[in-house]
Amino acid sequence: MPERTHQVHLYEPVYDEHSRILILGTFPSVKSRENGFFYGHPQNRFWKVLAMVVGDTAPQTIEQKKAFLLRHQIALWDVIASCDIAGSSDASIANVVPTDIRRILAECSIERLYANGTTAKRLYDTYQKKQCGREIILLPSTSPANAAWTLPRLAERWAELLFPE
Repeated sequence: MPERTHQVHLYEPVYDEHSRILILGTFPSVKSRENGFFYGHPQNRFWKVLAMVVGDTAPQTIEQKKAFLLRHQIALWDVIASCDIAGSSDASIANVVPTDIRRILAECSIERLYANGTTAKRLYDTYQKKQCGREIILLPSTSPANAAWTLPRLAERWAELLFPE
């Protein structure tokens, strides 16, 4: 495993006053940091899963991804503002400084919060739940490391959780 380095989150959350769902990840992967936007690794299934769930075409560019999220009333951000991390390994995360998601909650009518994976949920529960006073719902991770979940299975579970009847 590579040595931990201190990393700072370099991009802003995506949301507007119409956002109703907030999805939180942990921290951008190396590829996402290189590409300058959330879920930038080509093997991450986030954009494909969301497109399947909402019945839309998977966006490709950063501008398309932002428009896609806003069109579907989805806010997107991460739990961590800065940390020490080895490569993209969530397991290596240390010295966490959390983001302040209260600003999104104050500016939108967020109905439900979701964590993309167990690490995002654990970090939210540790650093943000008390300040926000909101529960978060665990979604299975879209990371390629979560190989036990196929793309169709992920989309089915995300659909059940994001849009409960």
